Amino acid sequence: MNIHEYQGKELLRNYGVAVPNGKVAYSVDEAVEAAKELGTQVSVVKAQIHAGGRGKAGGVKVAKNLDEVRTYADEILGKTLVTHQTGPEGKEVKRLLIEEGCDIKSEYYIGLVVDRATDRIVMMGSEEGGTEIEEVAENTPEKIFKEVVDPVVGLMPYQARRLAFNINIPKELVREAVKFMMGLYQVFVDKDCSIAEINPLVTTGDGKVMALDAKLNFDSNALYRQKDILEYRDLDEEDPKEIEASKFDLSYISLDGNIGCMVNGAGLAMATMDIIKHYKGDPANFLDVGGGATKEKVTEAFKIILSDENVKGIYVNIFGGIMKCDVIAEGVVAATKEVGLEIPLVVRLEGTNVDLGKKILEESGLDITAAGSMADGAEKIVSLVKA
Repeated sequence: MNIHEYQGKELLRNYGVAVPNGKVAYSVDEAVEAAKELGTQVSVVKAQIHAGGRGKAGGVKVAKNLDEVRTYADEILGKTLVTHQTGPEGKEVKRLLIEEGCDIKSEYYIGLVVDRATDRIVMMGSEEGGTEIEEVAENTPEKIFKEVVDPVVGLMPYQARRLAFNINIPKELVREAVKFMMGLYQVFVDKDCSIAEINPLVTTGDGKVMALDAKLNFDSNALYRQKDILEYRDLDEEDPKEIEASKFDLSYISLDGNIGCMVNGAGLAMATMDIIKHYKGDPANFLDVGGGATKEKVTEAFKIILSDENVKGIYVNIFGGIMKCDVIAEGVVAATKEVGLEIPLVVRLEGTNVDLGKKILEESGLDITAAGSMADGAEKIVSLVKA
């Protein structure tokens, strides 16, 4: 789950991590009032969307007076920002962060991720702050320094100091930088983050080390124990179909193709999409009904798939281990009758109660194409959609 920059900074502030003062605004008048309350000579007007690259897209402006705050707020609010992370459709700006200006001396990068190769948290740092870390990794990888964290003892102060020296934090500010890193690490661990990026981390003329920007992502599987983080969720920033799927404990991700895929298990989902591509088709989604799907859940899954107007055919590919094929078949029949399916439907069942499942489909009297194997099903749905 993603959150907005201002929410991330609020969380960091609670852990003693230095961030600029700022206020969220939902209208132009609120933006001007926020700038008045901050009372600084320079204010920064920042678009709040779940995507990076806002500055390059015109979503971050520096205002030198209240008139400029009003002008920039009016310009950005309601605007559709297109960045390298939003895709060509972009995202509409519905809220702003009005922030005090900073006397920036230098910019750096600090990030935390879970390294799957070592099964440990890694803190990364670079003196190339303010630029895309992917570009730094590609062009000057020697400028990225890493500290692997032992999960037993956590990030140690000596590791933070070493990282601070490696990225050339001024000696007189190393202590502040260490405090910053230790606080950021604690947020990452306590709140079940999957990514924490501060880009840029800045040093200021008055001797501060602070987060000028903050990107925090959270492990969705841990949200059951992070109720305070769940309150930060902004449904306006998410795909309506993915929101609907989450209500029924379905894993759904929209893609750009025209073949809806309903499977059980993430591995099978990936294999199904791969084999559809192999037969020159394009998946429209990743939809995993999980191992405990009911007839009702399968029906809802069908409705979600069909809510995508680009879907021209559906491929149901189920391996019945925990999941029973007859339950899936009953759900497919019920959903087909309820939604009045008018596009091709191919079903491949294998595993527990497979013969009963196939019998249910055959006796339904519905226009359902049976497949004998995963490849057979993929080939058939691609052919039917193209026809």
